[in-house]
Amino acid sequence: MVIGDGVLTPAISVLSSVSGLQVTENKLTNGELLLLACVILVGLFALQHFGTHRVAFMFAPIVIIWLVSIFSVGLYNIICWNPKIVRAISPYYIIKFFRETGKDGWISLGGILLSITGTEAMFADLGHFTALSIRLAFAFVIYPCLVVQYMGQAAFLSRNLQSIPNSFYDSIPGPVFWPVFVIATLAAIVGSQAVITATFSIIKQCHALGCFPRVKVVHTSKHIYGQIYIPEINWILMILTLAITIGFQDTTLIGNAYGLACMTVMFITAFLMALVVTFVWQKSVLFAAMFLLFFWFIEGVYLSAALMKVSQGGWVPLVLSIIFMMVMYIWQYGTCKKYNFDLHNKVSLKWLLGLGPSLGIVRVPGIGLVYSELATGVPAIFSHFVTNLPAFHKVLVFVCVKSVPVPYVSPEERFLIGRICPRPYRMYRCIVRYGYKDIQRDDGDFENQLIQSIAEFIQMEAGEPQFCSSGSSSYDGRMAVISTTSIQSSSSLIVTEIEDFSARNSIQSSKSLTLQSLRSAYDDENPSVRRHHVRFQLPTNPGMDILVREELMDLVQANEAGVAYIMGHSYVKARRTSSFLKKLVIDMGYSFLRKNCRGPAVALNIPHINLIEVGMVYYV
Repeated sequence: MVIGDGVLTPAISVLSSVSGLQVTENKLTNGELLLLACVILVGLFALQHFGTHRVAFMFAPIVIIWLVSIFSVGLYNIICWNPKIVRAISPYYIIKFFRETGKDGWISLGGILLSITGTEAMFADLGHFTALSIRLAFAFVIYPCLVVQYMGQAAFLSRNLQSIPNSFYDSIPGPVFWPVFVIATLAAIVGSQAVITATFSIIKQCHALGCFPRVKVVHTSKHIYGQIYIPEINWILMILTLAITIGFQDTTLIGNAYGLACMTVMFITAFLMALVVTFVWQKSVLFAAMFLLFFWFIEGVYLSAALMKVSQGGWVPLVLSIIFMMVMYIWQYGTCKKYNFDLHNKVSLKWLLGLGPSLGIVRVPGIGLVYSELATGVPAIFSHFVTNLPAFHKVLVFVCVKSVPVPYVSPEERFLIGRICPRPYRMYRCIVRYGYKDIQRDDGDFENQLIQSIAEFIQMEAGEPQFCSSGSSSYDGRMAVISTTSIQSSSSLIVTEIEDFSARNSIQSSKSLTLQSLRSAYDDENPSVRRHHVRFQLPTNPGMDILVREELMDLVQANEAGVAYIMGHSYVKARRTSSFLKKLVIDMGYSFLRKNCRGPAVALNIPHINLIEVGMVYYV
């Protein structure tokens, strides 16, 4: 519903703002008005990739001027047309309204709902402002301005009933019409921008939690945290918004859809808030139930009235929400099935130990980073790889990138390092944890942080007897948190920067000239993703254990030989014995989403020059 709100808000906001041109002397036709609205919408979505930070300084003045304008116009209409309208604040009149109108009055709540729409998107502001500032702004600025404006329109209509279709623009005094029209259009663009940005944030967080297909997330600002742009979603929103604007061409029908979407969001939010009251605030279930019943009674009245408009445009948010829910469910279902396949087809640790430190294959110089979704065990892709190509790197690191259900993970707790087999095997595990609001920047420093973390783990393991306990079955699963706040802060390895290209080539002498030239060409053609090159050296510490020094030396030499990324290129298929519905979901739905979403290598910012993909079929 929130994504549907991101589609409907630009359509109704822009179309409503430009409708003021129909009350001018040179009245525009419906076709010309529609064309102007579409041009503004296309421009709005086309400028999203520049980010909001370039024009964000204008947003607050525009909104403040807009609020002052509608407050002034409303106050003028109250004084000029009907000062007695202030009595409408009394609850007596709403009771009288329902007593006299009955069912028609209840149905009208679906339209009255539009006077408070927009408040359901305040959650987007929580990423930039405190809850207290939002409460103060809404209670002492926004609410009084809206009440005075609606009272002013009511006062104007009490003397000009023929102006009901365009009550807002008709109630504006002639001398200030054009300034108010311009600021209304700008305010509509600002409001639409806010909801579009909120949609990007929601989808990014859903993706981080594994509930949405992989999409490209572009960080539009290097200094302001959380400003993102998702190209695929941006163009989908633009197409849907234009389709609704051109298809309905009527703010009343779009308003019915918009009201139902907003009210549904509020209704569901009240339920989720009750869960927060119970599990986060640790309040009693009775208190949460009273909170839920109170707000559900009020919101249920409005929602029931909005549901009466389903046939009059209200079906749009329902259809959009069903489509996006199906996409999210299919992706999450297919991902879980694939993960369960990996979980039940792990390589036996006893089998690895029986092969010996060489694993029965040729161990070539270098570091192999094997990416997997498993936090324990060796994935089946590893045995599939060595079966087809019986050679592997001297140092193996099984990397698992996990999004945990918390907003942020501090750098001190991001890396979990462990060992899979005994020390001679040189096999490690690294779990990299991100919160669903964390930004995974491509700063080229991941390899360096990983090597430094493994070196820290090797030294910490040697100094703590509990990590050296016997028993091969206990190797996998024992992890240690390694801080990555600063790569220069540790004494395990000496880190030196490499500035020039010749120095970089000197440490890659084990690579062929062809690979070195390919690497340099890749760096020259992709300056934005140029890696951060450093050299590691062992400190002169005579008291260091011989086995620890030997292991650290192997790690440093492997890093100088080069790092390769190994990932699975999986094909997920349903078993032949599966039901027709499961085959439809996996073979068509999930396969379509996987083929048309961002690849895992792109999502994880893995350089293609170092990437090795292993094809494998998953029968789930």
